[in-house]
Amino acid sequence: MAEFKQARPGAPVAEQFMTWVDNRFPATKLFKEHMSEYYAPKNFNVWYFFGVLSMLVLVIQIVTGIFLVMHYKPDAALAFASVEYIMRDVPWGWLVRYMHSTGASAFFIVVYLHMFRGMIYGSYRKPRELVWLFGCAIFLALMAEAFMGYLLPWGQMSYWGAQVIINLFSAIPFVGNDLSLLIRGDFVVGDATLNRFFSFHVIAVPLVLLGLVVAHIIALHEVGSNNPDGVEIKALKDDKGIPLDGIPFHPYYTVHDIFGVGVFLFIYSAVLFFAPEGGGYLLEFNNFIPADPLKTPLHIAPVWYFTPFYSMLRAVTTDMVTVFVVIVALAGILGFAKGGFKGPWKFVPLVAAVVVAVLLKVFDAKFWGVVVMGVAVLILFVLPWLDRSPVKSLRYRPTWHKAIYGVFVVNFVVLGYYGIQPPSTLGSVISQVGTLLYFGFFLLMPWWSRIGEFKPVPDRVTFRAH
Repeated sequence: MAEFKQARPGAPVAEQFMTWVDNRFPATKLFKEHMSEYYAPKNFNVWYFFGVLSMLVLVIQIVTGIFLVMHYKPDAALAFASVEYIMRDVPWGWLVRYMHSTGASAFFIVVYLHMFRGMIYGSYRKPRELVWLFGCAIFLALMAEAFMGYLLPWGQMSYWGAQVIINLFSAIPFVGNDLSLLIRGDFVVGDATLNRFFSFHVIAVPLVLLGLVVAHIIALHEVGSNNPDGVEIKALKDDKGIPLDGIPFHPYYTVHDIFGVGVFLFIYSAVLFFAPEGGGYLLEFNNFIPADPLKTPLHIAPVWYFTPFYSMLRAVTTDMVTVFVVIVALAGILGFAKGGFKGPWKFVPLVAAVVVAVLLKVFDAKFWGVVVMGVAVLILFVLPWLDRSPVKSLRYRPTWHKAIYGVFVVNFVVLGYYGIQPPSTLGSVISQVGTLLYFGFFLLMPWWSRIGEFKPVPDRVTFRAH
């Protein structure tokens, strides 16, 4: 049994209480390890606000979700009316509901920015691969949470959006119909679907999400935070083992983050009180109409944060599959000519290209659209092994690398915009080009990320007070 510490004679009551707690739970030890004695790089900039903002929005969503569940009825006959009851009759219910709906969009905004910061500063590179993988898993869980929560208001767009997305699974060969039936719990989206989605949205996925967040933070604090220079601050320490370019997270970055939280809450409150529907982007107008299985809306589209991937799904037509076949054939020929394989292995790229081309033509374009949409998210998991750049941070890469990242961002936004719009010939062409650009960014990264003239990386972080 561990020896108990004793409080100083005549110590204040607070100190005596903390000594009593520390003898039974490592509260002070945890605070020191993860706050006051956790040394973070001293050159964090505004991009580093979005991690703590993600945690803040997660707390907002959990707290507001608890209050919404108190009044919500997960019943197809009562769900829409219960949401109206919350909005009209529950004291401050309208505020809680709008906080939750606005928070969903805010969650994706800060997570997208948080992930982009990781991309431009190489925060997924060694030794932080696991931090990145946990982050991508959080993103997947967040998408599942948002999709299931979107059905719960039981409005027109909720109902038909779920109908369209679930039906996509039927395109999977052999098991598609059974899988769709399993997800719906019935042959059509109905009461069984609503109950399943409610259970997952309120209990199962949040538990997974919280576990992944804890794992993400533990993994981060084990290897240390990255910084805009991509320099490992643990490499240079003083006689006490403290990084020369590190400062304690508390109080320096707690104060730093409080400022970011204040700015975020100001913007969040402005949207919440003056534009909670966001012009139909945050809350679609069709979703204020009760779900009607007999009346299909003129245009069905997911919420804005899913639209880039939905746009890729719609981009995959029979003509697009033919383009994929041509690309695969060219890749096979290039691998045969320049792959460096010896003997019989020289024909491996050609054989692989033929097999992939046949599969592309055998299965329906709708199936490949589902595959493209799924792979567009899953490809983020392999980013640490696609980037072959000799430096981590975009600061020290060739200038044209910055242009590539800029094109990637613009392309992602354009895909999101056309994912909201009704189908059109121009929109299809732009979405198809955007899909190729999106995947080209990642699949060609092992090549383009290592070419060009790189700037020398300093031994210590560069810092300018601001």
